[in-house]
Amino acid sequence: MHAMTPTEVFLLAILIIFTVPYLVWRLGRTDYWAPLVVVQIFGGILLGPGVLGAAYPDYYATVFTPATLGSLNGIAWWAVMMFVWVAGIELDLGEAWKRRGETGVTAGLALAVPLVTGSIAAVLMLRYPGWRGPDGATWQVVLGIGMACAVTALPILVLFLEKLDVLREPIGQRILRYASLDDIAIWGVLALILLDWERVGRQGGFLVGFAVVTLIVRKLMARIEESDRWYVSLIWLAGCGFAADWAGLHFMVGAFLSGAVLDSKWFTTAKMDQFRHFVLLAVMPVFFLSTGLKTQWAVGGYAVFGAAALLLVASVGGKLAGIHAAGRILKWRPGEASAIGWLLQTKALIMIIFVNILLDKKIITNETFTALLLMALASTMLTVPVVAPKLKKLAGLVGKSG
Repeated sequence: MHAMTPTEVFLLAILIIFTVPYLVWRLGRTDYWAPLVVVQIFGGILLGPGVLGAAYPDYYATVFTPATLGSLNGIAWWAVMMFVWVAGIELDLGEAWKRRGETGVTAGLALAVPLVTGSIAAVLMLRYPGWRGPDGATWQVVLGIGMACAVTALPILVLFLEKLDVLREPIGQRILRYASLDDIAIWGVLALILLDWERVGRQGGFLVGFAVVTLIVRKLMARIEESDRWYVSLIWLAGCGFAADWAGLHFMVGAFLSGAVLDSKWFTTAKMDQFRHFVLLAVMPVFFLSTGLKTQWAVGGYAVFGAAALLLVASVGGKLAGIHAAGRILKWRPGEASAIGWLLQTKALIMIIFVNILLDKKIITNETFTALLLMALASTMLTVPVVAPKLKKLAGLVGKSG
């Protein structure tokens, strides 16, 4: 029998990655309650080592070899960097600075309140054995679970904002401002959890160096043609991603910041849309699936589902409470906080990456990871069905900048 070459194995993996989730999404008509991105994440988990790979280990060992996974990871990293880079470009920093008080209050409460409620849930879980990893101190587990409940997944949020046709509207820009600040915070908290004080210093150095180099890049971009701007921007993207990851802030933070400091007026809107749609169609499915493929998980009985339900209440309830508190302070119109809060509780990818690190470091157990994973997927699936009717009722909200 002919043994498949590495190229054939890679292309077979690509075939599975693009075909299986699409057929489930299209034939199952899941778009309203489970958009394609959610199906792709689920698909990665089911196709990975924890589910189908455990049932059919020969299949997993044949198709998703270390070499194949390495190739998929490379595509996935670059794909998500380009995607969040475009989202950063479309964020109006001038508006963000003008509304820095409102942004700070909202982002702060959107992070702090679910962090507290998630930490309380963690304390309740730790009253019973099986949730703390062998190398995890109590405060590390509590802070880790609390932060997992507080985070917003920026790539998924961008996709949902686009799906709801509000990405470029003022409300979409507001939500991106709030989420981007919280996205930076999670990696700083991770450095504290891991007790990596060298990383904390590097993070500070990155932010200072980034501010200085940004001034140079902006002057250069303003003087060159648009065709050159696209190429130079990708160089800038790669450099920022590398520097941010070296500093421990994660390459996605660097990618978003590299776009956020560029002016959208430097790029033709039609070309920007074409670029984003190409990335979303051609390479982002690899990122969504490969994230699931790397997910090791084990179901630990009914207690895991109970913990997932507790974490879901803490996460969604805390996020909504924080945003409603911000709405009262800033005197938002009725219904505004609810729509924004539901969009900001989107979890999925960022949280999965975050808790995978905690699992690798043995701070949490497989049971804790599974509960957090189920919470993230449930909260993400709730977003569009809950938010879509709210936005229809708040037609005037879409055009409100804050």
